[in-house]
Amino acid sequence: MALVPYDDRDGFIWMDGKLVPWRDAKVHFLTHGLHYGSGVFEGVRAYNGNIFKLNEHSQRLLDGCATMDMKITWTLEQINQACIDAMKANNLTDAYLRPLAWRGAEQMGVTAQLAKIHLAVAAWEWPSYFTGEAREKGISIKTSNWRRPSPDCAPVHAKAAGLYMICTMSKHDAENHGYSDALMLDYRGRVAELTGANFFMIMRGEVHTPVADCFLNGITRQTVMDIIRAKGIKLHERSIMPEELAAAEECFATGTAAEITPIGKIDDKDYTVGPITRMIREEYEKLVRLPASAQQKKAG
Repeated sequence: MALVPYDDRDGFIWMDGKLVPWRDAKVHFLTHGLHYGSGVFEGVRAYNGNIFKLNEHSQRLLDGCATMDMKITWTLEQINQACIDAMKANNLTDAYLRPLAWRGAEQMGVTAQLAKIHLAVAAWEWPSYFTGEAREKGISIKTSNWRRPSPDCAPVHAKAAGLYMICTMSKHDAENHGYSDALMLDYRGRVAELTGANFFMIMRGEVHTPVADCFLNGITRQTVMDIIRAKGIKLHERSIMPEELAAAEECFATGTAAEITPIGKIDDKDYTVGPITRMIREEYEKLVRLPASAQQKKAG
């Protein structure tokens, strides 16, 4: 399959208040965000023309900018509209959207008090992060040597670009060893998440997930937790140690890009794609394809 570079595609990208041709959506080499990681982004999906939990994603972008001391001038409503406009401009109904705020090239150096905060939104067709055989057999993941940092060492609750540096390194190492992704522990040695998705496991018919105290509390994660509670399944949000994984019966990952992805192997331990994982995935897939009004009613 030929690689289609992301900078050489047809369509439009919403950039600083206007739609520009896809290939013209460029930034300068001396952009602060490129050199110092001063960017905050979101991953959003649309199904049947409805952008799933758009308000929550746009608010998290604003919150992340505030954490990063990035004084963004765009409002929640304007960010929402930018996402809608980007999707419509590319004639998409089922899409992945990537809003990104970053510091520009107005100032170079560690300080960036005078750098302008830019905002752009791209939208394109992108299937689930893990497809094909992974859906039925689950992905394989390898425990990373890199750990998620403590809250006093990094802005761990922002979807900040710089936090994904060790994710890329971890995923590359896993892929080089024949795995699909990596499992990251936190700074205390507890189970945290995958490189771009949250982690769940099932033990004796009950669901367990790590406390999101030093990594992103994903919007898909929160949605799945609501589904689990609504189904009357006992949910434990707690500290999970790596040695507990051997006793798990099922494991799965959640995220906007990953959606609900079963895990078939962690290091040398194999898992089956069991009934609870399948049920949660089916419920999630039904929920995201409901009309927006029905989604809000169900959430209420």
